[in-house]
Amino acid sequence: MTMTQALIEEATKKSGLIWVKGPAGPSRALWHVWHEGAAHLVGGPGEQPVDELGLAEGATATVTVRSKDKGGRLVSWTASVSELPARGEEWAAAVAELKGKRLNAPDAERLEDRWAEECRVLRLTPSGATAELPDGSLVAVPLATPATTREPMPAALPRLLRRGRRAGR
Repeated sequence: MTMTQALIEEATKKSGLIWVKGPAGPSRALWHVWHEGAAHLVGGPGEQPVDELGLAEGATATVTVRSKDKGGRLVSWTASVSELPARGEEWAAAVAELKGKRLNAPDAERLEDRWAEECRVLRLTPSGATAELPDGSLVAVPLATPATTREPMPAALPRLLRRGRRAGR
């Protein structure tokens, strides 16, 4: 194993998220698991949005790995994308690892069946090439989303907060 391969493997194993940029769409943060020499991830309805990245069989993706403790970029590497056939031997091994990392699944008891029927399990295999890390920042405008946390504060909230403080004394 070369130093580059070792760096890719160790950094990717330890990072909870990887940033993946496919042939189409923006770069996305995706959760994954490192298994048998490659990053594996699941996408589809109820899971990660991988379809908009253009990650198809034979495509090439750029994977950027961040430091788990500091959040800074450690390495960027080129990956070849392959889709694991549902319920195949490789798929079953990858899904067994992925299930352990999937947090808050709404249907944990039938997770494997849903992934086989509706989702795609992708394998991102390092091609051995690492990309040159840029000198500057890669800050980008956040992607549009219907999710929001900003709503007007209820008019009675300041009074309720003061009342709660007095009651606790």
